[in-house]
Amino acid sequence: MTRLVVCTALRIETLAVRGRGRTTVRVGVGPRRAAAAVPRLPAGDALAVLGFAGGLTAAGPRPGDLFVATEVRAGERRVPCPWAADLLSLLTEAGLPAWGAPLVTHDRIVTGAARSRLAVDGALAVDMESAPLASGADGRPFVVLRAIVDTPDKPLASLGTPYRALLALHRLRRAVPVLSAWAARSAGHPRFPPAKEVRG
Repeated sequence: MTRLVVCTALRIETLAVRGRGRTTVRVGVGPRRAAAAVPRLPAGDALAVLGFAGGLTAAGPRPGDLFVATEVRAGERRVPCPWAADLLSLLTEAGLPAWGAPLVTHDRIVTGAARSRLAVDGALAVDMESAPLASGADGRPFVVLRAIVDTPDKPLASLGTPYRALLALHRLRRAVPVLSAWAARSAGHPRFPPAKEVRG
């Protein structure tokens, strides 16, 4: 059986992904905790980051939409995600369309005009953990699968946030079997070299 290692930040995200054939590691919130978790990531055939994210533009993904990172950015560093296309294809086949675009990892929750500043060169979503965890892939198939909770016009500090979080959680739960199918299919392919960070 393919062993899929899934990294989450929040307890509610962890509960959404637990199941046979998957090992879940709760790394905690933020890039520092995520980086500290990298040395203790267990061995596995594939690695995924799963959880919530924020949308960066009003024209981008909406609350509840699934999002797959085609590239993970942190400052000037850029880590490509070559397995994103496979996961996007499987999600679409399962009737779960998802956005595919670059994702930015930031050290704090992004609000207001900061979203626009991060939405350069096509970035459409932001999280706080993926960039450090990308280095933990070590050549294994690696993807980032997020569900959008907040957007420029639907910020976290608003009355609808609990509903949007539940919608995002529902979408993630529906996507977990697809994530497992991706891992099983990807494990039979040649491994990529460890992802190289590119300075933008």
